[in-house]
Amino acid sequence: MKNKVLVVDDEPSIVTLLKYNLEQAGYDVITAADGEEGLQLALSETPDIIVLDLMLPKMDGMEVCKELRLKRVMTPILMLTAKDDEFDRILGLELGADDYMIKPFSPREVIARVKAILRRTQVHPEMKEVVDETNDSIVIGELKILPEQYEALFKGEILELTLKEFELLHFLAQNKNRVLTRDQLLSAVWNYDFAGDTRIVDVHISHLREKIEIDTKKPLYIKTMRGLGYKLEEPKL
Repeated sequence: MKNKVLVVDDEPSIVTLLKYNLEQAGYDVITAADGEEGLQLALSETPDIIVLDLMLPKMDGMEVCKELRLKRVMTPILMLTAKDDEFDRILGLELGADDYMIKPFSPREVIARVKAILRRTQVHPEMKEVVDETNDSIVIGELKILPEQYEALFKGEILELTLKEFELLHFLAQNKNRVLTRDQLLSAVWNYDFAGDTRIVDVHISHLREKIEIDTKKPLYIKTMRGLGYKLEEPKL
């Protein structure tokens, strides 16, 4: 089956360009011209990924992203904006966007990002069975990470994580008990896209703590190493 992409943008030329190129790349594409319509389609059409413009009429991209995450809709979101503004970029990620692109961009770059996000977030049912049978997981305290499924469980309950939250948690777990600097985490999880924006790391660490720590001010799993960075360790209960 083809993956379904929802494109939400109020500029007809961009919608036409993205729709044509995504369809040529083998995707089914549905479109919306404002935030309210985009939110409705995101809920009713269950797309595999959303390409979401930041500046939209009726409801902006930030509000759409926020509403979807509040409704526990974890569909990956690639946010687009004409603003090269650090505040907007960080706020979009705080609200649950998975990736971020600045306009102008090439259709090829958008397609490459879409492919990468879907490749990381989608696993075929038969693959899940193999993972379960081989117990290919990382267990730290009451935290269990299933890398091939892009899932993490805490106390037996599946955590609702964005793609970047999962990738950050997985990388920390792979380096259990090792202190990782913000720059190391930024490079490993975000590659070159956010060079120098280490606050993005702090934002995502905060989100993870809210989901796996009993007391975020006294974390048992993700420890802050002052002046250095972070490390994930076995909790001392």
